[in-house]
Order: sequence, then C-alpha cells, then structure tokens
Amino acid sequence: MTEYWPWWAGAAGLALTTINYAVTTDRSFGVSGAWDRVLHWRAERRVERVNEQFADERVLTAALAAATTDQFGAGSAPPAAHPAPDDDARTPRRDGRRPASPSPSLARLLPAPLVSQVALLLSIFVGGWIAAVTAGRFQLRLDMGDAFGQIVSDKPIEMIGALFVGGVLVGFGTRLAGGCSSGHGLNGCGRLQPVSIVATAVFFGTGVLVSFLLWKVI
Repeated sequence: MTEYWPWWAGAAGLALTTINYAVTTDRSFGVSGAWDRVLHWRAERRVERVNEQFADERVLTAALAAATTDQFGAGSAPPAAHPAPDDDARTPRRDGRRPASPSPSLARLLPAPLVSQVALLLSIFVGGWIAAVTAGRFQLRLDMGDAFGQIVSDKPIEMIGALFVGGVLVGFGTRLAGGCSSGHGLNGCGRLQPVSIVATAVFFGTGVLVSFLLWKVI
C-alpha cells in the first residue's frame, strides 16, 4: 500500500503556498492559467513590454489624454502634456531624485510577471520529485501506473477515449470558468472573490453529484 504524507501536512503546504504567493505578488494563482500564459509566452512578453511603457500612472494618464484629444478634439479631454524625458519612470530626474514608483492600484491590474508563472510550474514538478524521492517511490516508467492500467484493462479503447473526452471537457470548463480548482478553490476563495466562491461551489457540487450517481444509482 502506498504511504502518503499526513493530510494536515499537505493542507499546511497548500496554505503556505497560497498565502506566500498572494502576499508577494498581490494576485491569485492557478495552474491552468500559468500553463496558458507559458504556452503563449511570446504574446505574453509583448504584453509585458507594452505594460512596462506605462508602468508610471502619470505616463498612462498623459497617453490616454493625448489619444482622446487626437480622436475627439481638444475640447473633449482636459489638456495633458506628454511627460518630459526626465519624468520617465526608468530614468533619474535632473535633480538626482528617482521618479515616483508605479501606483500600487495600477500594478494590481497588471498580470503577474511571466517568470513567476514559469517558477510556479517548475516548483510543482520539483516538489513532486522531492516528495517521491524522500518517500522512496521515485522511478522512471513509460506507463501511467498500476491504477491506470486497472482502469483501462477491460476496455482500453473505450476507457482511453472517455478519459480523453473528460480531459478536453476539463480544459474547456477551466477556460470557461476563468480558472481551475487551484485558482478558484485555493486562492480565489481565500481572497473572498465572489466569482471564485460560486465557481468552486459549482464544480465541487457537480463532482459530488456525479460521484453519487455513478456509485449509488447507476
């Protein structure tokens, strides 16, 4: 029989991870969202470079005012001049003082740095490897384990097809809900996000209902 760590150790680890990520980044995290951003890293890097140009709220305000004026005329927006080169957030001022740091409210609207998403995914892999090594269960294999073999042994083609369709539905549902169980259940609910609370109630409630139907009714 496989020996696992105590349930409270896993719960404490998840809690510490969630709290640490929320405190250090002031954002929610999720595995599916991290995978999506890493897989589209070129587009994410382009977005990050654009965001860096408007890291200073004054620069963003001036750019929006200028764009509004160009589109609708000078009377449609309050006059706002583009900041002088020495007001750039990336360069010191002429008097030697550093410009104001980006507004915290503006920073919270931006997505987490792409490197943090890469670190999250790598840490999951490394953590699983450390757990397997310390438990003496680490081994390289080409199949998905004995439990998977038992599931697909009777009707391999049908079961693999069902698992594939189930995986596609999970991916579709994750994108439709804007997050997975780790994003909504662990982080979103902990931050009292209404959307996450509703999403978590729906997918856990559906899981309980389907399990009851499969094991007690069908």
